[in-house]
Amino acid sequence: MIDTAQAVFLFVILVLTILVLVLGVQVFFILRELRQTVSKANKVLDDAGLITESVSGPLTSLSSLATGVKTGALLAGLLRRKKKDKNNE
Repeated sequence: MIDTAQAVFLFVILVLTILVLVLGVQVFFILRELRQTVSKANKVLDDAGLITESVSGPLTSLSSLATGVKTGALLAGLLRRKKKDKNNE
C-alpha cells in the first residue's frame, strides 16, 4: 500500500501545512496589532497638533502685545524728545 517514502512525504506535507497555518495566524495578529498601533500614533499626532495650535494662539497674541508695547515706548520716547527740544528753545 504505502511505502516508507510516501509516508515520510505525507508526514512532511502535514507538518509544513500546520506550520504555514500557524505562521498565517501569527501574521494576522501582527498586522492587526500594527493597525492598532498606527491608529494610536495617528491619534497622538492629532492631539499634538491640537496642543500646538492651542499654544501658538496665545504666543501670537503675546508677540503682538509685545510689538504694540515696543511701538508705544518708541512713540513715547519721540514725544519726550520733541517736548525737551521745545523746552530747550
